Amino acid sequence: MGVKIEVKNLVKIFSSQPQKALQLLDKGFSKEHIFAETGLTVGVNNVSFTVNEGEIFVVMGLSGSGKSTILRCLNRLIEPSSGSVVIDGVDITELKPQELRHVRQKNLAMVFQQFALLPHRTVLQNTIYGLEVQGVSKAEREKRALERLAMVGLVGYEQSYPDELSGGMKQRVGLARALTNDPDILLMDEAFSALDPMIREEMQDELLNIQQKMNKTIVFITHDLNEALKIGDRIAFIRDGSLVQVGTPEEILSDPADDYVAKFTRGVDRTKTLTLRDVMKRPHPLVQLRDGPHVALRVMKEHGLSSVFVVDRSKHLQGLITADLALEARKAGIISLQEIKLLDVPVHNESVLVQDILPIIAESKVPVAVIDNEQRLIGIIIRGSVLAALADTGGDPKDVSTTIGQLG
Repeated sequence: MGVKIEVKNLVKIFSSQPQKALQLLDKGFSKEHIFAETGLTVGVNNVSFTVNEGEIFVVMGLSGSGKSTILRCLNRLIEPSSGSVVIDGVDITELKPQELRHVRQKNLAMVFQQFALLPHRTVLQNTIYGLEVQGVSKAEREKRALERLAMVGLVGYEQSYPDELSGGMKQRVGLARALTNDPDILLMDEAFSALDPMIREEMQDELLNIQQKMNKTIVFITHDLNEALKIGDRIAFIRDGSLVQVGTPEEILSDPADDYVAKFTRGVDRTKTLTLRDVMKRPHPLVQLRDGPHVALRVMKEHGLSSVFVVDRSKHLQGLITADLALEARKAGIISLQEIKLLDVPVHNESVLVQDILPIIAESKVPVAVIDNEQRLIGIIIRGSVLAALADTGGDPKDVSTTIGQLG
């Protein structure tokens, strides 16, 4: 992945004449000192980070920390006082108004917390608004809008008005509107925080589903760590306008930079952050599809097992063979496992969260198979490995107890 956005030494002073405050910042004075001396507020203090193409980059912090100001500097809804915002190699802080307008129309789209729908327009009319401004033909803009409305689950609501929709549905319209412009970058400012918890989780899932299909570059603002951990590829913590730490969810939880970050991570339910890769066991032993029932029975006997996974030469999972199946095949004179109808097993990608498949783990009578993006078998999940992994990561005893209850 290449770098899509590069923010360098970004500063925002809330004043039309920020020079004195900028000089004091350069000399190393604090935000509090600058306010006391000049009366000017430092909204963003020398922040630098990169966002990779196709990444969900979450910026989080307490209210007033400067996270939304940073987001608005990325598309110059708020003008930076100094520093640069480079998108695809172009510093947008140096663009003229017409050039900036073109970037906003073609490369960037924003999803707001408060929906920002036009009340006198239908769902379809709201969704096509950006393309309408760009002068796209009616047929083309409606075609694209209908595709995006279907993607966010709003088929049948095209002619409804905003006051006829729930909060979650309004936010889906906002997301569809942003996607209809087909931007490279989505800027999402606390997009789900106004929603009820259940609807909020649904929208998080919806965003992840859309991202899997469209692979956009997303900068997402939130103050909720669980939300950040669920959707973020990397998370940036902001405090008093300054960048405190950037890292993956695992890095943030395992090695918080300071007490500010550590306070966020305390009490996090680790079952909601652990992936199957974190808790899986190595898939050993295995037998090959080319092998016969004699080989399968020998492997089971050597390892004290009553079943074993079967893979092909590329380690793609073919199924599970039990001792009973192998014995029947041997009696029938079968010499290759290719001739046997193997048992199906639950199969999930390594990136799936443990929390999302706890019921499957609990109900399955066989281990759950874990595969990578090339569909190769890389691990198996058994109930005990889930609890052991949770304990090894220093999980809250309440989380362990809850998991035990869910696993029966």
